[in-house]
Amino acid sequence: MQSIIDHARSFPEKIAAQREEFAKLARGQRPQALFIACSDSRVMPSLITGARPGEIFELRTAGNIVPRYRPDTVCGVAGTLEFALTALNVPDIVICGHSHCGAVQGLLRAETVQSMPLVRSWLSGAGRRPHNHDGLRQTHPSGPDTETAVQRHLLTQLDHLRTYPCVAQKLAERRLRLHAWFYSVETGQVLAHHSGTRAFRPL
Repeated sequence: MQSIIDHARSFPEKIAAQREEFAKLARGQRPQALFIACSDSRVMPSLITGARPGEIFELRTAGNIVPRYRPDTVCGVAGTLEFALTALNVPDIVICGHSHCGAVQGLLRAETVQSMPLVRSWLSGAGRRPHNHDGLRQTHPSGPDTETAVQRHLLTQLDHLRTYPCVAQKLAERRLRLHAWFYSVETGQVLAHHSGTRAFRPL
C-alpha cells in the first residue's frame, strides 16, 4: 500500500509538464469507448489499450458481468451504461474478459464461492452457465476449455447489453458498435469476437 500512497503524493509533480492537457480534461470528457472489464487486478484497460486520460470510460465489475436490463432495479451498471451512451455519446462498447477469471471459475464450480453469498448472488446475474453450453468440460483454471468458457460468457454479456433500451436504440440507429475481447494474462494477447460466429481471433 505504501508504494501506492507514495505515487499518489508525487503524481502532481510527475504530470507538471502536462498541466495544459489535464486542464482540458477538467473542462469535459469525450471518451472514444465504454470499456467494460473485470475487476481483476491483473486486467488494466489503459495498459492493454494504451489509452490516455479521457480516452476510455471504464466500468469494472466482478466477471465483467452485465445483468439483463430490469427497469425496476437500481443498478450501477445500468446507470453507467445510460450515462455513457446518453451524456457522453460513446460510439463503441468493449466488453473484455480474461484468462484465469475467478468469476467464471465460480460459475463453473459453485463450491469455489460457497463461502461468499454476495459473490454467489452477483454471479446469478451472469446468465447461462458456460459449462452447460455444448458439453463444456470442467478443467484446470488455465486450460483451453476454461478460456472457451470465458469467451462464451462474454457473448452472453453481449446479449445482456442488447436488452438495455439505450443500447438497443443506438444500435438501431447504427450509432453504436459492440465488441467482445478476450485478454490473455500470460501473453498480453487480445482476441476479438468475429461477428456472425462464435469465434475469437487475434486483433
